[in-house]
Amino acid sequence: GTKDAKVYLVSPETAAAAALAGGITDPRNLGIKYPEIVEPARFRTDDSMIIPPEKNEKARSGVRIRRGPNIGDPPVCLPLPEKIDGEAAIKVGDNITTDHIIPAGERMKYRSNIDRYSDFVFEIVDPGFAARARSIKAGSKQGIIVGGLSYGQGSSREHAAICPMHLGIRAVIAKSFERIHATNLVNFGIVPLVFTDDADYDGISAGDRLEVPEIRDLIKKGEPLLVVNASRGNTFKVKYNLSERQKSILLAGGAINTVQAKGQK
Repeated sequence: GTKDAKVYLVSPETAAAAALAGGITDPRNLGIKYPEIVEPARFRTDDSMIIPPEKNEKARSGVRIRRGPNIGDPPVCLPLPEKIDGEAAIKVGDNITTDHIIPAGERMKYRSNIDRYSDFVFEIVDPGFAARARSIKAGSKQGIIVGGLSYGQGSSREHAAICPMHLGIRAVIAKSFERIHATNLVNFGIVPLVFTDDADYDGISAGDRLEVPEIRDLIKKGEPLLVVNASRGNTFKVKYNLSERQKSILLAGGAINTVQAKGQK
């Protein structure tokens, strides 16, 4: 992990050694013999916490699901628009981790309440981001994140894509992406775009009006995209690396929409 992301990932053995020694410690240096682990021939699974669904519609209609205060509705994303008429909601540097995007720790108690958890997107980097993104969305425009190298590294948890989507983010333009995070963005209807020329990153500021004409049609055809910086009067090229399946997911507005559409056929 990194100090500014406020997360440290180590093995269970290193964590135990650190607790004993008072600092990050190689467990092999403690002189403790590693125990031999013998796995059972068969693992027993206790599924008593799982309530099987009722078997008929009449019985199901009488079931009331009780949800706690932090169990919200599932996230909803609209299909990809014909064009992106948006604003650079934030510009970040290199090596932005998923913990920079959405903090873990005490904030994770809201992970099933997407609307509330979204209040903390980029809290570590820019505490005003969530309110600004909501304002862009309320103005019927799409939010865009501008990033540097290795955007989305670290933990692969999907809230780093779900929460920005909930705030109205429809594209991330970066110098490069970590693979799993780019996949998560696609699964929640956010287009991962890469600068064809890294120098174009320097020509964008937070708050710039960015437009991506014909994005829906061009992605469907697999053709190159141009981004228009209406605030500065210039254009630059971006590229994308999407499979045909990912293209269809993006066009539908995410994997949830794709699955729902298949279920309705």
